[in-house]
Amino acid sequence: MSQTHDDASPRPEAGSEDPPVRVTIVLPCYNEEDHVVDEVKRICSAMDASGYGYELLAVDDASTDSTLERLREVAPVFPSMRIIAFGHNGGSGTVRRIGSQRARGEYVVWTDADMSYPNERIPELVAMLDEDPEIDQVVGARTQEMGSHKALRVPAKWIIRKIAEKLTNTRIPDLNSGLRVFRRDVARPYLRLLPPGFSCVTTITLAFLSNQHPVRYVPIEYAKRAGKSKFHFVTDAYRYILQVLRMVMYFNPLKVLMPPALALLGVGAAKFVFDQVRNPLYIPNNTVMILMTGLIIAAIALLADLIVRSRDGA
Repeated sequence: MSQTHDDASPRPEAGSEDPPVRVTIVLPCYNEEDHVVDEVKRICSAMDASGYGYELLAVDDASTDSTLERLREVAPVFPSMRIIAFGHNGGSGTVRRIGSQRARGEYVVWTDADMSYPNERIPELVAMLDEDPEIDQVVGARTQEMGSHKALRVPAKWIIRKIAEKLTNTRIPDLNSGLRVFRRDVARPYLRLLPPGFSCVTTITLAFLSNQHPVRYVPIEYAKRAGKSKFHFVTDAYRYILQVLRMVMYFNPLKVLMPPALALLGVGAAKFVFDQVRNPLYIPNNTVMILMTGLIIAAIALLADLIVRSRDGA
């Protein structure tokens, strides 16, 4: 785990009437020196006007520029902001996991510090969750793609999203949006599953959907990010696909393993019939291997499902 240093915020004076913390906003900051203060101002202005008691956890992920210095300079102006400094770079997933574990609010907000998400709408998303006890997570679903490698990202994300929808039997307008609010107590068992990279947002979505926690999607505008993107198309797309399969395997392995098992058994049975018509009482080795492979995968699927159903918690 990354070593962290927590900069204490100014404490309210005795007898002050500050509302209790109900919302924790986790803001990963990595090399965002040119705009991180503007993002903090935008978030705090919206939350101050909302009436919700809140804390803003600005987590510097071992930035190599002056991001941490910028945050510390403006800390006295924003008493609701707590600064957490990592000793070495842990990735956005690590930031969000640690920030969510340290959250004091009953609602946890994830967003980014790159000016791409409409963070002035955070109180609106929080209110949706606060007013509807049947919803456990509200996700800002982006209406357009503004990232780098757009020609490759759009079809790749569409394919990954369709795989996730098929495996979870749920329509998912935006699988990896970075703007979301969820109930802290509901998410707590799943925080240990978060990977260190960008696919953490995919993980928390699939964890909720796979365990029948209702998720609401709200259309949001998505702006071109400020600064340089940390997204690497090939490696991050590969991790997204692996994480989708990993999470569905973790919660519902039958969805992943049983279709190929049944397909192999079907092919093996058809080939067995064909072989018997062509050469009665003779079973080729490849037919036996196809059938045995299907049976082995089916057995593994049933065993994995038994383990999942006997597991306590997440």
